[in-house]
Amino acid sequence: MWIVPEREIADLMTREAAFDAVQSVFAAMASGQAYNFPVVREAIGHEDALYGFKGGFDRSGLTLGLKAGGYWPNNLEKQGIINHQSTVYLFDPDTGKASAMVGGNLLTALRTAAASSVSISHLARDDAKVIGMIGAGHQATFQLRSALEHRAFEKVVGWNLHPEMLPNIEKVASEAGLPFEAVELPGMVEADVIISITSSFDASLMADHVGPGTHLACMGTDTKGKQEVEPALLAEATVFTDEVAQSVSIGEAQHAVGQGLIAESDISQLGAVINGTHPGRTSPEEITLFDGTGVGLQDLAVASSVVDLAIQQGKAIEVDF
Repeated sequence: MWIVPEREIADLMTREAAFDAVQSVFAAMASGQAYNFPVVREAIGHEDALYGFKGGFDRSGLTLGLKAGGYWPNNLEKQGIINHQSTVYLFDPDTGKASAMVGGNLLTALRTAAASSVSISHLARDDAKVIGMIGAGHQATFQLRSALEHRAFEKVVGWNLHPEMLPNIEKVASEAGLPFEAVELPGMVEADVIISITSSFDASLMADHVGPGTHLACMGTDTKGKQEVEPALLAEATVFTDEVAQSVSIGEAQHAVGQGLIAESDISQLGAVINGTHPGRTSPEEITLFDGTGVGLQDLAVASSVVDLAIQQGKAIEVDF
């Protein structure tokens, strides 16, 4: 079995490689070549932590495995380590034998950012100039860096429940040579693309905060009860997701479906747009929304790529297991 430690990931996985891996997984899911297993995600009753498992199998890439991990909200303050902690395990689909264990923290950030960027690439207007960020934590910096590579944005606006964290995304904007403006939530109406990446259980973004033609990537809701946007916003938008079953059970759509504002049949897979079986955006005024719940196949795809690179570069550790 191969082990790729967390410390090696930064030198092995690029944003471009993560984008390609995630886009391929979405396409494989929509064509029926890959599927995710049911998610286990629970509050463990200790340190306010959420812990769970995401797994799946990709027949086209012969990738089988799972990611174990979750969110420990007190880590940064108490331990000086990031709040999201995870590890990816890969298995030989021919024998079931464990084949690799891969540090999943940076991979999770990269694949989550890649997912929203895939949605921006396929659904945002070509003339999008202003990007809005809701959330300014660790994940938000990855989201913004990746998104800036997929449209010629000219300005970044941002909001965070704790405004003292906004310099995190202002720094990313500055590195890209773009102006940054802190706004209240109604100011998000200026944005052509909005990424929400929080751990909220209460909606922040309302329907009247979003202008015509906006593309939204809702990336923070991955657990029953979590919520980032007003359900009425999904009723006004054309809704896409990574996996419909997760969208209606643990994703942003759980609330709109639960209130009868939209039906499960109103939600389309982003992979169908990639494959050309769904037209995607059909007008400049259409609001599009990607409900990024985070599927196990994303983690497996980027982890598999990392293992191959680590072996090639002599950075993987082989153990008898």
